[in-house]
Amino acid sequence: MSATATNATNPRAAAQAAARSAVNWVVGMAIFLALWWLGGYFIGANPKTASFAGFGLIPTLEAFPALWQSGKLQAATLASGERLGAGMALAIAIGLPIGIIVGRSKFFRDLSNSGFQFVRMISPLSWTPIAVLVFSSWDGSIIFLVAIAAVWPVVFATAAGLAKVDPAWFKVARNLGANPVQMLNQIIMPAIAFDVFTGIRLALGVAWVVLVPAELLGVTSGLGYTIKDARETLSYDHLTAMVLTIGVIGYFLDSVCVGLIRRFSWHRGDA
Repeated sequence: MSATATNATNPRAAAQAAARSAVNWVVGMAIFLALWWLGGYFIGANPKTASFAGFGLIPTLEAFPALWQSGKLQAATLASGERLGAGMALAIAIGLPIGIIVGRSKFFRDLSNSGFQFVRMISPLSWTPIAVLVFSSWDGSIIFLVAIAAVWPVVFATAAGLAKVDPAWFKVARNLGANPVQMLNQIIMPAIAFDVFTGIRLALGVAWVVLVPAELLGVTSGLGYTIKDARETLSYDHLTAMVLTIGVIGYFLDSVCVGLIRRFSWHRGDA
């Protein structure tokens, strides 16, 4: 096949793949919403479960205008977003350099591996009593829990990416007179970008899962607190609306990470 024919075929194939992906997304969401509506219908139709009809699709969607007008939706999203952002920034600031050291130094990797693996397997929420004692505010405690949950995917993904880099690259760079800063900026970071962003994507998913239950503990703001408040006031439609909001925000953040992986890494395959 000639280059011209290849160039003509690739855009068509890409468009067809994008169309299939869009159709699959729409059909999948339609099935999910249909099952949700059906479940809500049966809950409302049964006298024994009619009091839980607020969990249905229609009551949930109808709850959004009230949550928006009262400002609860915006305030909860902003509070959770600030805690997530601070925790993720801390995890990346700590995890990235540690991951680079682990990937570059066999001595440090062998020395730290058992300890890192042990701490990694401790549930992030089990640190809650210690976090409450150490930090003077619940915000600080939650940010700590998010950070300690998110740091390990960043560390191990960065180290794994660096381990795959051809050692000859570093030898050539040193022979050309590259200093450590140039080595980091021009060799290491471009080479491990795919792995770093993949680690951040995994870390973000873990952090998002940890954030909401952490907000059920002692704070008076955030998505987790709003869910707890809705449960205590038996506002089941508000509860499911906030759960849906958590899913939408999480899906959006994951999609942003996928976009970054495809845009800024050398790997052009599907994320």
